Amino acid sequence: MNIWLYTISSVVLVSLVALVGIVSVFFSEKKLNSALRLFVSFSVGSLLGDAFIHLIPEAFSHGELTVSFSILAGILTFFALERFIHWHHCHEVGCHEHGKTLPYVILLGDGLHNFIDGIIIGASYLVSIPVGIATTLAVIFHEIPQEIGDFGTLLYAGFSKKKALLWNFISALTAVLGAIMVLLLSSQFEDVTKFLVPFAAGGFIYIATADMIPELHKHKVHKLSETAKQLFFFMLGIAVMYGLLIFE
Repeated sequence: MNIWLYTISSVVLVSLVALVGIVSVFFSEKKLNSALRLFVSFSVGSLLGDAFIHLIPEAFSHGELTVSFSILAGILTFFALERFIHWHHCHEVGCHEHGKTLPYVILLGDGLHNFIDGIIIGASYLVSIPVGIATTLAVIFHEIPQEIGDFGTLLYAGFSKKKALLWNFISALTAVLGAIMVLLLSSQFEDVTKFLVPFAAGGFIYIATADMIPELHKHKVHKLSETAKQLFFFMLGIAVMYGLLIFE
């Protein structure tokens, strides 16, 4: 019962992050994008930290050769999600690469991504509550810049503020479905976490390295201080994940 309570609470919290896009209305695009780039750096560190400090060591503790293939499956799944659904996260305001004709493609891709996030969070709580909390935090840190960027993209596509928030939140709720599915499956298949935990690690590695780090490289940094800030937040994300080990 504790696992169900923690898991559902976590995915609902993650879903509520979809409403954070409204903050973009209160700040200038330049200032918000500058802050988001630092948050992206932090998110990269937290995703990689969770993958390499929590999920992968837990997966290999079972001594299964299938762990490596599960990690690769996670990477390939998120690659396919981007390629076949033509979906890509926006991590800044004013990201117009999708065009005005594709708002529902964005929402479909995000819905599937959030569904997988729910599966990952549920599988992490099946390992232990501390691992579940660490994974939930990593997902939240990633979702904040993504949701702000997606909100701006939906506005550009012609959505009103209310409509953009509503549909963003609806697509985020698929995380709840993913979490419920994996918890129900766990009652039928005891070894489900042996695949899903390394799968989650692979997904996080892909998102961090193929989706988020390139976002940072797209912007030329002319000041050493900006690079230093990004490196600091990158390492801070890793440090937060490492710090959570004390609860395990």
